[in-house]
Amino acid sequence: MAKFYHITTYGCQMNVHESEKIAGLLSELGYESCTSIEDADIAVFNTCCIRENAENHAFGNIGMLKKLKAQKKNMIIAVGGCLTQQIGKADVLHKKFPYVDIIFGTHNLGRLKDYILKKQSQKKAVIEINDDDGKVYEEVKSLRTSYPNVWINITYGCNNFCTYCIVPYVRGRERSRKSSDIIAEAKELISLGYKEITLLGQNVNSYGNGTEEISFPELLEKIASLEGKFRLRFMTSHPKDFSEALAKVIAENPKICNAVHLPVQSGSDAVLKAMNRRYSSADYLKKVEILKKYVPDCAVTTDLIVGFPNETEEDFKATLSLVEKVGFASAFSFVYSKRDGTVAAKMEGQISEEVSRRRIMELIALVNSQTREQSKKYIGKTVEILCEDYDKKKKMYLGRDEYGRMVYFESDTDLIGEFVNVKIDGANGISLSGKVI
Repeated sequence: MAKFYHITTYGCQMNVHESEKIAGLLSELGYESCTSIEDADIAVFNTCCIRENAENHAFGNIGMLKKLKAQKKNMIIAVGGCLTQQIGKADVLHKKFPYVDIIFGTHNLGRLKDYILKKQSQKKAVIEINDDDGKVYEEVKSLRTSYPNVWINITYGCNNFCTYCIVPYVRGRERSRKSSDIIAEAKELISLGYKEITLLGQNVNSYGNGTEEISFPELLEKIASLEGKFRLRFMTSHPKDFSEALAKVIAENPKICNAVHLPVQSGSDAVLKAMNRRYSSADYLKKVEILKKYVPDCAVTTDLIVGFPNETEEDFKATLSLVEKVGFASAFSFVYSKRDGTVAAKMEGQISEEVSRRRIMELIALVNSQTREQSKKYIGKTVEILCEDYDKKKKMYLGRDEYGRMVYFESDTDLIGEFVNVKIDGANGISLSGKVI
């Protein structure tokens, strides 16, 4: 009889890729994926705690399984990810949801198979949260679910300790994979037909960190030199470590997309200092200037936070000013989320919800206006699109150009995984539409 699993993923692209690793482990145990959690023999929640709403969402969904668990007593419910790695949260989970069978942390994902087998042989819950041991484990194989796109971790953890961020506390200190393992993985994935590779890390620019023989720009160059037609992206890139050498490598290698995600977080020097970002707004603008010098048409995207403790109206206006100067292709804009265990959570001067809401709406309006203006410039142009999926509601295929802009188009044949040229005839905010030529 077939056994089924269902994985619920919260948070960033890092978590999406880790869910692929969880899927790989479950497939080795003979489980198959199912779309409905009600049909699952094992339900896994891969949690995130970067923002409070992600944590609350996870708690709500886990809570909704109480009745299902009562009906399916042999069903296994497992909870892992960043949320469980926070100090004391595993105990909170166990007390609040006693029907959860397995609770595991970010550092022991690779042992999920062992935990499942252990739970199947005993009645009590399996709870194991390990501290970071500084090692990088290569044995977890992913069950890739995102063709033609694919993600490759190059680093784990983070050394930056931004005052608002919980990542270093739940994912440990930064460590890099061996370049030979990364390149071999990329080569294998290209041979399997994947067309777009994204290198992942909390700060890809600091790859190596004194432990590897090559730098991040050199790693990019080696992967870009592999045979085959594919695109190469990376995220996230910390501004303090963004180098001229990296800008040159992007310019000199056509397989590397002319798109860089460079999170600025704020345009205020006072706020940046309080965030421990270790650069000023002028430093950031200089990095963008260097990037545009070598890659004039580079699409720069960013992350922005409003409502950080003690942020004044003047600080907020400085963020708006920086956004106007850079002209971001798009931006992920957030209201500051207080996270227990971080330095910022203890700061005085927490900003009211009302003020934060007003600021975020004003910021989003500005970013959206820039995005719409950039989209209009596409009209009449022909762009190369990597077809990624089919939208059943719109009855159109979709894919992105190298700058990350989404394009919808019609086709009588299945084009998923193919590079196609599309002439743009419509622009709707961040997305475009056109006809295959």
